[in-house]
Amino acid sequence: KIIEQLINDIKNGQFLSAGLDRYRSVFGDFFVNLIRVGESSGTLSENLKYLAEELKKKDELNKKVKGALAYPMGIFMATVGITSIMIFIIFPKILPVLTSINVELPLVTRAFIAMSEFMIKYGYLVGLGIVGGIFGFWLLLKVGRIRFMWHSFVLRIPFVGAMVLSVNIISLARTIGLLLRAGIKIVEALEITANTLNNLVYRKEILGVSEGVRKGDPMSKYFLEKPRLFPPIFSQMIIVGENTGKLDESILFLADYYESELDESTKNLSNILEPMLLLVMGAIVTFVALAIITPIYKITQTLGT
Repeated sequence: KIIEQLINDIKNGQFLSAGLDRYRSVFGDFFVNLIRVGESSGTLSENLKYLAEELKKKDELNKKVKGALAYPMGIFMATVGITSIMIFIIFPKILPVLTSINVELPLVTRAFIAMSEFMIKYGYLVGLGIVGGIFGFWLLLKVGRIRFMWHSFVLRIPFVGAMVLSVNIISLARTIGLLLRAGIKIVEALEITANTLNNLVYRKEILGVSEGVRKGDPMSKYFLEKPRLFPPIFSQMIIVGENTGKLDESILFLADYYESELDESTKNLSNILEPMLLLVMGAIVTFVALAIITPIYKITQTLGT
């Protein structure tokens, strides 16, 4: 329906960007402004190619991040599934046999019985509590101040924070670089870029940079003041771009550089999490197995004597 409306607008003599502007919530500021500049400068076909490349790279970036999280989530779900089967299906069938024989049960078995009985009686409440907690947290993130605090906290988490930093640097560098290459003024490019960023910390910082540039300060000045959010190599390359007049090339180089860094980070994440998750899963399964096998072994010894 949107495309049909755009066709009608163009047939009636409107610019494509004007039609897209009515659906800004669908296409976003970056898309609309790049089309607008392409129409006014006569480089619409080139800007459309830039957009296609950018959308492709953003999709690849999302797949890399999701791919890095897929394996840990799979192990986690498998652990929860195995434990649930043990607690709710297998152990309740064995429990009457264990309690009917006058044998002192091992501590690990008594602990597992208590946990199993609790989950059977109140498992639905635990489940509702978890779902309610997740839903409540999601609602809290709708509050701007809390969401900002959460985004700031995520950036401080070891290893995860480095990945989030790389994702935001890649996104802002590629967006600014393409906007500058398309002929958009630097202040406007910074404002558009800020609105495309999901992380509120980076959004606030880029808006601050745009205000400073509007006053006549170099962009690099503000990046140098925030080394935690903008690493030294990022700031130095911005300085090089400002001094040589090739800022768009320097920024796009940074996007490619940090994308290769993110590739290494995602590989390292899998290598680090894989043994840790397998150990956790093995410990849980071992605990459940000992809780079941140990009393059976004791019973067989008692019957033998």
